[in-house]
Amino acid sequence: MTDNYVPPKVWTWDSASGGKFASINRPISGATHEKDLPIGKHPLQLYSLATPNGVKVTILLEELLAAGVKEAEYDAWIINITEGEQFSSGFVEVNPNSKIPALADHSQKPANRVFESGAIMLYLAEKFGKFIPKDAALRAECLSWLFWQIGSGPFVGGGFGHFYAYAPEKFEYPINRYAMETKRLLDVLDKHLADFDFLCGSEYTIADMANYAWFGALVEGRLYEAAKFLDVASYTNVQRWAKEISARQAVQRGLRVNKVWGEESEQLAERHDASDLD
Repeated sequence: MTDNYVPPKVWTWDSASGGKFASINRPISGATHEKDLPIGKHPLQLYSLATPNGVKVTILLEELLAAGVKEAEYDAWIINITEGEQFSSGFVEVNPNSKIPALADHSQKPANRVFESGAIMLYLAEKFGKFIPKDAALRAECLSWLFWQIGSGPFVGGGFGHFYAYAPEKFEYPINRYAMETKRLLDVLDKHLADFDFLCGSEYTIADMANYAWFGALVEGRLYEAAKFLDVASYTNVQRWAKEISARQAVQRGLRVNKVWGEESEQLAERHDASDLD
């Protein structure tokens, strides 16, 4: 890696250039090994890890249970992406894109597979009729902010997070490029939340959960250790919004599911019953 890199006529894969994730990143899809996914006792089977995209879904499931939706009980199985478990034949069958989270709903025969975090959240919100507005205008607002986050995620994660925290070497141009975009996104949120309690006004929805998983973690200092670098304290409306969401018991529970790092009291590799979190 040099500042004088000249792209070749035709790009070819060099696994040695992959840095920290060289062992699991590759330019092709599909399974690398045969292994079935486990299936627990509940209709909803989640295969995930407590990354920002993963906790979107566990927060929603815990919120549904807290709201009295007993049918939202679920089994959560850990998928260790650093070990390449997302490339098992069973996981690829549920998500051909080999990314967490992935959901199998066995209340349907055959089971419904749902992949991509935003799709899973929308599926669950519609299935149970919770955390998505019924009013057409508010529903449109909710979906706009949900997909805004889906579109912004690669800039914050694969862009800023990768070059600031994970790349083998630090380069000024990509860090500046993605820090600028991340701060612009924070500014969009901050200005909107100056006038509203939540993203869709006074109603807490899946749009808040999805955005909190990324931007809440960022302003609360749980992502990339970049809070000072990005001056997150200056986004006071985002700070207020994130603090209100993080105080919710269901959110605190959802953040622990499929987590295998940090304080031991915060970890829960698998979740098969509400009592597991107690």
